[in-house]
Amino acid sequence: MNMQALMQQAQKMQRDITKKKDELNKKTFVGTSELVEVTFTGDKKLVSVNIKSDIDSDDKEIIEDMFVIAVNDAMEKIDKETENVLGAYGSQLNGLF
Repeated sequence: MNMQALMQQAQKMQRDITKKKDELNKKTFVGTSELVEVTFTGDKKLVSVNIKSDIDSDDKEIIEDMFVIAVNDAMEKIDKETENVLGAYGSQLNGLF
């Protein structure tokens, strides 16, 4: 296999991976427990929280919103630290991790 064919194959694989990653990011995933239901997108962004309990509805909405903000903040910190630790490799892998 010549170098040009190898590069074309690598570029096709990169496009395929990017397409699959985009498809995954658009999906939603619901996690449940006895009292809480959470919904995430495939790129690990928290979309919603539902507390299944008899709490005053105004308090319940505030708690759910604060939960979303806190989880997404933690996820962003994980992403930043991952980029700091593995950043040199990330540019080579085009952000696949």
